[in-house]
Amino acid sequence: MTDHQRRYDKPGLSSRQAASKLLSAIIDKKTSMDGLLDLKGGNPAYLDLTDQDRLLVKAILLSTLRNYQIIEKFLDHLLEKPLPSGAVSLRHILRIGAAQILYLDVPDHSAVDLAVEQANIDPRNRRFANLVNAILRRMAREKDKMLPKLGEKTAMLPDWYAKKLSKSYGFNRARGMMALMSKPAPIDITVKSDADAWAEKLGGTKLTDWSIRLDKLEGPLQSLQGFDDGDWWVQDVAASLPARLFGDLKGKRVIDLCAAPGGKTAQLILAGADVTALDRSKSRLNRLNENLERLKLSAHTEISRMEKYETEDLFDMALLDAPCSSTGTIRRHPDVVWTKDADDIGYLSGVQKGLLEHAITLVKPGGLIVFSNCSLEPDEGEEMVTQFVADNSDEVELLPVDPHLCQGFETAITDEGFVRTTPDFCINENEELQGADGFFAAILLKKQ
Repeated sequence: MTDHQRRYDKPGLSSRQAASKLLSAIIDKKTSMDGLLDLKGGNPAYLDLTDQDRLLVKAILLSTLRNYQIIEKFLDHLLEKPLPSGAVSLRHILRIGAAQILYLDVPDHSAVDLAVEQANIDPRNRRFANLVNAILRRMAREKDKMLPKLGEKTAMLPDWYAKKLSKSYGFNRARGMMALMSKPAPIDITVKSDADAWAEKLGGTKLTDWSIRLDKLEGPLQSLQGFDDGDWWVQDVAASLPARLFGDLKGKRVIDLCAAPGGKTAQLILAGADVTALDRSKSRLNRLNENLERLKLSAHTEISRMEKYETEDLFDMALLDAPCSSTGTIRRHPDVVWTKDADDIGYLSGVQKGLLEHAITLVKPGGLIVFSNCSLEPDEGEEMVTQFVADNSDEVELLPVDPHLCQGFETAITDEGFVRTTPDFCINENEELQGADGFFAAILLKKQ
């Protein structure tokens, strides 16, 4: 075996190469991380790895994206002169090496060695192998001194979004929210029944009568008691609120307009509704059906673009969990702010308005439409809905949310009657239960 072949077979190298390739797809091509890591249609370099290596790649990507700004500033501090403009792949090698040294339980020497090997086997980067070695070794030596300094001075998110968040929530609160966004999100599950019992069985904390926060997770979620029996599903507690805002659903016909992956669909079914679930994507709808099958629940499912869906048999109620910038889920999906920009938010606000207009046509007079999304942006929430109601006052009116439907989240109800959760929200006003996805929800009544 040649030295070249030995390098390709070096343990751990393929996972680092995959991490660099996926980071490039996210940063340079604005590709969603979820799509890249999808086990059925994801990136081939990722799918070719073992389960253990896939977990490592995901951890490297999450750490890199959550701490991207600090990593960049640290690298700039260590580089005596900027890298050549064409050395894009080299920069990615340095970034994933830095993420391992600074944030993961990977021996420094291993992270450095594998980064050097990556550079050596790539003809574009071979001449920089010694530079990679020097930069990452110095980073390992200086990290204890430099990280606190960089953390104090560095916004955790890109400038465009840090400014936008500060404009919406104020500088100090935005800075606190950004600090939380750089940390892993808690894992919440929605249970079919008896949250107290399931909290005890799974060693979790009861958040509401239907939601539990797992205190510690060892091993895959699928191995936990109750998963195979369909007794619960993963769902952030804030994401569980919109489906509850209808109130009594027994015997009601409800359409879930952007339904996959199905957590809200499951809630509607459990509440007694006859549910029709739409999604434009065949693969996403297949995932929804698989989830409902595990949960032993059934709904009418259909592949359809919701804005094209028509029916003469109008529904009693509609749930529109609309496509959005997803900035409320940055803790789970830190790629969001690297694959979108301010123009995307403006565009998505217009899309949501159009979808809401069509949703009204699918509901009976006197019926309800719950509009929601996982964005932190008022442009996609408070401001958009307020303007929509004003423009369509002959057709709809805004109904204030009933606090009894938002157990533990009563303080998330705004003066206007919306629901607004943020990453710094304290459930039941308990500081020990701080943290939820950013969500917005509003209830509209279709006038008679």
